[in-house]
Amino acid sequence: MIPVSQAIAVARHVLGHKLRGNPRYPLVLMIEPLFRCNLACAGCGKIQYPAHVLRRHLSVDAIAGAVEECPTPVVTLAGGEPLLHPEIREIVEMLVARGKFVYLCTNALVLHEKLDLFRASPQLSFSVHLDGLEHDHDRAVCREGTYETAVAAVREATRRGFRVTTNSTFFDGDAPERTAQFFDAMTELGVEGMMVSPGYSYEAAPDQDHFLRREKSRSFFRALLERGGRRWTFNQSPLFLEFLAGAREYDCTPWGNPTYTIFGWQRPCYLQQEGYAASFAELLELTPWSEYGHASGNPKCRDCMVHSGFEASAVDEAFSSVRGMAAMLRALLLGPRLKQPAAPAAPPPVPVVRPPAVGAELQSALDYRGEVTLTLKDGGVVRGYVSRADADRVDVWSAGQEEPSRLSPATIESVEAVG
Repeated sequence: MIPVSQAIAVARHVLGHKLRGNPRYPLVLMIEPLFRCNLACAGCGKIQYPAHVLRRHLSVDAIAGAVEECPTPVVTLAGGEPLLHPEIREIVEMLVARGKFVYLCTNALVLHEKLDLFRASPQLSFSVHLDGLEHDHDRAVCREGTYETAVAAVREATRRGFRVTTNSTFFDGDAPERTAQFFDAMTELGVEGMMVSPGYSYEAAPDQDHFLRREKSRSFFRALLERGGRRWTFNQSPLFLEFLAGAREYDCTPWGNPTYTIFGWQRPCYLQQEGYAASFAELLELTPWSEYGHASGNPKCRDCMVHSGFEASAVDEAFSSVRGMAAMLRALLLGPRLKQPAAPAAPPPVPVVRPPAVGAELQSALDYRGEVTLTLKDGGVVRGYVSRADADRVDVWSAGQEEPSRLSPATIESVEAVG
């Protein structure tokens, strides 16, 4: 259950933007202070970056600057594994001192040994990544023993008075019956609440065969919530749970959960990588938002139902009208509505085809998680990771450099993948 103080802070934040007439506003700031991780999950492509990128991390000052640019009541620290950051205690203390509610997302493999770095606070929650019971979770993260280690860390954290939630991603092949047993186990473990989401099949993930498609996602979550939706406590909007079960329709609100990383502000969202903006204002003002979301016809968005895109849509509806607020209160008291609405089928979305801002070779380099070699027209060579490829600017992060090289696309002769 979300603490009352956090619920009030979120309500004030949303209502403030509503009263000012802001159609696009951030709800949760997602920060990835590093991409380095101590797991290599099949459903995640974060650790596929070049080694010199994996060694980088955001400074405390850089994170403080992002918080100033994008003021939200809630900040999540993700990655990678944020507990591997050498200044993670200072980061958390800085955010708590600024009045933020911090969710530190962790696989909990080193949580037990890191607990002494932190002080229990209503503003800090450890969001532990657990994708089911022992066999299911260990299979999902591709390492045996991780479930046992994480559960032991959760027990110790709750014993010490820390807020602990879980964060679970479900894939094709997960069974509602076993997932219900998992939710019962987490409830008995004493976690404050659970966050759930279907896996999103983003292109960098090594395993592309087990992501849930939209209709399978709805069937899975409807069957799951029918087994005990009212006895479990979720750390999410109940309207988002109704969306997962197919009882509501939302389009994505990608600007609701902006993501800040070592490269800048990720465009357009946490799971798609189409370059980075230099500031939050640039992200908000220059991203062609109409080209994303299910209704846009963008094939990358076709099956996505991830909480980072749709939770903000559910929260926005709850505060947009008396009807929306009543629906949220009803769902809080009685549990999420699971019956599918009797509505005519929506016409198929019209695909949006946007020509690349740069040539095909540079566009491929931007989509690629490894290093490339750029041969320049003057004979020079630049090797590194391409994080931005716009019509007027290409950013390349090379080993040993603190800042990217900024090139004009017109100066580039050829692009070759390195590895």
